[in-house]
Amino acid sequence: MKFGIVVFPGSNCDHDCYHVVKNVLGQEAEYIWHKETQINGFDCLILPGGFSYGDYLRTGAIAMFSPVMKEVKEFADEGGLVIGICNGFQILVEAGLLPGVLMRNKDLKFICENRYIRVESNDFPFTRLYKKGEVVRMPIAHADGNYFADDETLKRIQDNGQIIFRYCDADGNITENANPNGSLLNIAGICNEKRNVLGIMPHPERCAEDILGNVDGKRFFESVLSSF
Repeated sequence: MKFGIVVFPGSNCDHDCYHVVKNVLGQEAEYIWHKETQINGFDCLILPGGFSYGDYLRTGAIAMFSPVMKEVKEFADEGGLVIGICNGFQILVEAGLLPGVLMRNKDLKFICENRYIRVESNDFPFTRLYKKGEVVRMPIAHADGNYFADDETLKRIQDNGQIIFRYCDADGNITENANPNGSLLNIAGICNEKRNVLGIMPHPERCAEDILGNVDGKRFFESVLSSF
């Protein structure tokens, strides 16, 4: 399987994603510079975390106009798998590939810590090796992870099963105290209606090796492999 990691000015988790795909999972991986206007031969695209274009205007608002995003949209429209992690999630919502918006955290501070999230669905490529309702722990590192959508959109993504991860406590309870950023419904990750585009705020690539003390994120990438 071949992964393409899209690199924007300000991306800083691109090497992490490349390392997990290439060195941990032993798959093909290649960086894709944001000015590329043709991308071919990939099975999955990853938009990594970071601070694309310095987060000027708002997170992801400039990156959505990068030439490569036209290719990403076409790839997704044709059914290709697309993963947006943290800043990548922000770019996907700004580009209209995922519904809703990501706003400043409720306490207006950057948060960097481990958090529990609950797997709400394992019926699609990115979570098929998890159990539905399973609680996993992943690092978060963001200032704009507060997911918001209007009532109609929230109802639609709930009815369609598009909410994939939710912040919870260690026992899987969805509570206000378990919500680090104010996201509606404790949302930590969603997918599109076709279920081939995923946005997730926590960082699975930062918890995919034993040396890091946590491998809960490894199954995220292994799930993608198993879908092929």
